[in-house]
Amino acid sequence: MLQSATHSGSAATTHPSFSGDTSDDGSSHPRCGVRERGTVIRRFVGVLPLLSRFPFFSGDKRIRTLDAELRRRGFTFSQLASMLGYRPRRRDLFLEALLHRSFLPITDGTWTSNERLEFLGDAILNFLVADHLYRSMPDQEEGELTKLRSRLVNRRILAQRSRALGLNTVLLLSASAAQSLDSGAESIVADAFESVIGAIYLDGGLEEAREFVDRTLLSAVDLTSVAALDDNYKSALLEYAQSRSLGIPRYNVLKEEGPEHDRRFTIEVTLGSDPYGIGSGRSKKDAEQAAAAQALEKIHKELPLSTEPPISNVP
Repeated sequence: MLQSATHSGSAATTHPSFSGDTSDDGSSHPRCGVRERGTVIRRFVGVLPLLSRFPFFSGDKRIRTLDAELRRRGFTFSQLASMLGYRPRRRDLFLEALLHRSFLPITDGTWTSNERLEFLGDAILNFLVADHLYRSMPDQEEGELTKLRSRLVNRRILAQRSRALGLNTVLLLSASAAQSLDSGAESIVADAFESVIGAIYLDGGLEEAREFVDRTLLSAVDLTSVAALDDNYKSALLEYAQSRSLGIPRYNVLKEEGPEHDRRFTIEVTLGSDPYGIGSGRSKKDAEQAAAAQALEKIHKELPLSTEPPISNVP
């Protein structure tokens, strides 16, 4: 009798409900399920960071707002990732990279513009281009390397690469800024290219940023053509106008915007009474150069080969 009681007591105290003992496969007692419930909870908690990448599950209203703006433009974040050839880890960085300051009022002050990312991306881009030129051109002097780097990262080439990716179609802009984009303003799309580089650097590190720059800029641009580039577009346009007896190009300020420390100018260049190009920049000089560059591109496309202007060194 005593033996039976002892055996019964031992069975009670060693029941998995009290001791936590489990079977060999790690499962709990089939009628208790304590361990199973704990495992399910842990697995669910582990999935939460992955779910947060999707706007429906994201607790960040800021991200959902900009995701909705992208969809309104006919794009999804997955399409943006495909466009860049890069899978972002931090969604917020890449939404910010698309956010022009003209769109800030629509965000109710919950976002900052892409200008900080642009600042960082500009520095990263200059370093990566300098590193590439240093390694690939061991016989070039410092002065030539500096000149070539400045030509590779100029506004016009960056704008071309940005448009080639399609960034101009997904930028978050005000209606007025979008109009300037449609008219060929290069500064906004060039800045977006740099802000994306900044986002990739923060998200994936320097090597990911290097791969992006190599693929979208350095491998896509003919260095020989860039080396021969005359980036004084105003001089090239003046030379062409005088050779065709068109008079002197006139540059007219269409718009000035922004605070004193960060002014933006939009300038139109005319030959005779005809408008030939519009450019934007942070100074009148930059805006005039951008306008002249667009005018030269227009001339190059419109004239027959036999009468093309002497601007073969302008891409």
